[in-house]
Amino acid sequence: MYKIMTPGPTAVAQNVLNARSIPCTNPDLDLTFVEDYKKLCVKISKLLDTRAETFILGGEGILGLEAACASLTEEGDRVLVINNGVFGRGFQDFVQMYGGEPVLFTGDYRETIDVDALDKFLAADSNFKYATLVHGDTPSGMLNDASAITKLLKSYGILTVVDAVSTMFGDALDAAYIDILCGGSQKVISAPPGLTICVLSEDAKKAINDRRTPIRSFYANLKVFFDYYKEKWFPYTMPISDIKGLDAAIENISCDRDILQRHAKIASAVRKAVTAAGLRLYAKSGFSNTVTAFKVPEGINAEDILNTMRTEHNILIAGSFDVFAGKLIRIGHMGNNAQTDKVAETLKALDDTLAKLGFNASAGLFDTFTENIW
Repeated sequence: MYKIMTPGPTAVAQNVLNARSIPCTNPDLDLTFVEDYKKLCVKISKLLDTRAETFILGGEGILGLEAACASLTEEGDRVLVINNGVFGRGFQDFVQMYGGEPVLFTGDYRETIDVDALDKFLAADSNFKYATLVHGDTPSGMLNDASAITKLLKSYGILTVVDAVSTMFGDALDAAYIDILCGGSQKVISAPPGLTICVLSEDAKKAINDRRTPIRSFYANLKVFFDYYKEKWFPYTMPISDIKGLDAAIENISCDRDILQRHAKIASAVRKAVTAAGLRLYAKSGFSNTVTAFKVPEGINAEDILNTMRTEHNILIAGSFDVFAGKLIRIGHMGNNAQTDKVAETLKALDDTLAKLGFNASAGLFDTFTENIW
């Protein structure tokens, strides 16, 4: 079995696997499941330090992004799509799918979003129902200041939707001005893929309840969850084993008091190792603490790096896709993978791989990492 050091999915702890194997009740009929679900949702909101209500949806993290757009968008709504990455730009597809008019605010894909530039843009045009933002754009390892950006947007009366699928619990995030916050089970949370976390403010609920027209979806519809606890009813049969596993993973996070500091320390040491070796980080600013992306060296094929790591070292790291296809290599250091020994082993294997493929490193990735992590 491969060692997974990708930007999600991540390695799953044994207690999470054990929780998923607990015999199932019928979540449609057994009221103890409703209580357990509610307790888990409350626990997630507390860990995020928000009074907003959490819902857990049965579907991989992208379900939350679509559901946010499906639930808010009505025909002709203008939606601001803040774009400095593949997933940032991708929100426009969901907006269009549900009849909205996406307006892109596009930044340099190698730079974090400039909040002052966005403020100037909004001063000239702020007629938007809501805005979408990616906190951590995984294909490039780009991190945006979601706290500052959402505070600015709310000052203009704009609802905010934030994709924190790859950053939730791994990068610092103030949810105070976020109306719909989306996370996924398979990233920092380190549960298997299959669940979306959606955290909704009262403003988001009101906007959804006050729609003039019905939501154009059932499965990607957040409103169908609003009264689940009062009615003791879910819109579809909930994936109970997945949710039991998520509960164990969330409990692991609640006991991990230094999780943010550990992610920051490991990420910083990885970036130092990459640059000391003579490799080039893709981003110029906005470095995520959950994934590091660097450019494929000239004369070397990305697939050769990935294949050598997989076949000779039994380690999975990732390339990228879309505009970054074949150009970037990504190391995931999130959740259960954000451990010094795991990252050190990965960088040592990458040293060997790059040397085999003809890259003449200025310094060893492993050596520089270990010098900077202790």
